[in-house]
Amino acid sequence: MNSATVRSPVAGPAGRIECAIDKPPQRESIGLAVVCHPHPQFGGTMDNKVVQTLARACVHLGYTSVRFNFRGIGSSSGAWDEGVGEVDDALAVIAAHHTAGQVLLLGGFSFGGYVAASAAARLAARPQQLLLIAPAVVNFKTPPVPTGTLLVHGELDEVVPLQALLDWAQPPTQVLTHPVTVLPGAGHFFHGQLTLLKQVIVGAIIAATLSNSAQ
Repeated sequence: MNSATVRSPVAGPAGRIECAIDKPPQRESIGLAVVCHPHPQFGGTMDNKVVQTLARACVHLGYTSVRFNFRGIGSSSGAWDEGVGEVDDALAVIAAHHTAGQVLLLGGFSFGGYVAASAAARLAARPQQLLLIAPAVVNFKTPPVPTGTLLVHGELDEVVPLQALLDWAQPPTQVLTHPVTVLPGAGHFFHGQLTLLKQVIVGAIIAATLSNSAQ
């Protein structure tokens, strides 16, 4: 992501998992943000621009960001596992980097949104914040997510239609309706709108943090 990015592997269920770590400059980290990338069989990697935008937004807010390549991508060991092993990869990265009592933000884009939601559902202690960008709700059985989950989607998403997300985000699929932030005119990959996407992510996380503090 920049010259300060540290690439360091962790051990996963299929072997080595390649990770990229970014820390907030000149300040103490306020927590850990783990970011999951889009579908590995369609070119998705931890260096995807939407994934990097999400990571930058988290670092801007003071989080230590960890991106990682799913099994079989980059220098990560293993092979595609239909989305099952990829959730295990995410859980292994969280286990390797998260410490008890540390604030955890879990995020993902597209297929990575499905992975993030699935990993969150399996964690003993749910992440304090879950942020899903254009999650792949049409191709993968994305589980219900906690109240307060942040959902961001493009109006003209050609991969995951906005209506599909809206249908998924309301009852009876979910216990409570989840608000969706929609970027007008944006497609699935937010071409030409990454700066706006970062601003939206930053604003959404700040608003959610203030809301949680007030409760």
